[in-house]
Amino acid sequence: MNFFTLFEKEFLEQRRTRKFLIALVVLILFGMTSPLLAKMTPEMMKLVPGGEAYASIIPTPTINDAVTQYVKNITQFGILLALVFAMGSVAIEKEKGTAAMVLSKPVSRSGFVLAKFSALALTFLIAMIIAGAAGYYYTFYLFGALNPLNWMILNGLLLLYILVYVAITLLFSTLTRTQFVAIGLSFGVLILLGIAGSIPVVGSYLPGGLINTATQLMTGVPVTNWVCLWTSLGLILLSLTAACVIFSKQEL
Repeated sequence: MNFFTLFEKEFLEQRRTRKFLIALVVLILFGMTSPLLAKMTPEMMKLVPGGEAYASIIPTPTINDAVTQYVKNITQFGILLALVFAMGSVAIEKEKGTAAMVLSKPVSRSGFVLAKFSALALTFLIAMIIAGAAGYYYTFYLFGALNPLNWMILNGLLLLYILVYVAITLLFSTLTRTQFVAIGLSFGVLILLGIAGSIPVVGSYLPGGLINTATQLMTGVPVTNWVCLWTSLGLILLSLTAACVIFSKQEL
């Protein structure tokens, strides 16, 4: 059983457990509705008792508001899905004994871990491509044209941001035998990175800087800092390497 066979097995599992479908539905839904939400915010405020006063001071929504709303929704729900999908990837298989059964075949432990990450990455990639297309269409329809190349780069940065937490959660899933401990530790890292990201200068070098970079790219602000890109790639590589090394030394 080689890596590609393992990968096919994992991606099939993504579809059978409805993870693939859930990622598609959630991300596409928010890709479609984010521009609409940005457009309708003043009107929705008028429906709230006393909201007309607030609606009158809200600036007319622009294409930048649509982009900001899209980035906010995709990252929030994308990270949530990343934590939930990856938390039991290895932990559950160790707990149920299926990992030992799979590894009794001629397959490496590193391949076992990397196949899981690759299958999750493909799930999010497909979901992001369709969500990005839906978001582009509705933003174009409601606000006007976007730069297609910058839009693709923006979605690539958001995908990378999500994959950082897929890799981190997969590492913790490898470390523990309980999926809830894995998601708890991953959520703790999310909070710590969020706190560190609020520190001036420091935040621009962390994965959270990808969000600011993506937004700047679409709103016309010159992007001068790409360190967050390399930091994110480094965290993914470090997490996967650590997961492979740790898993290779564990007794199942």
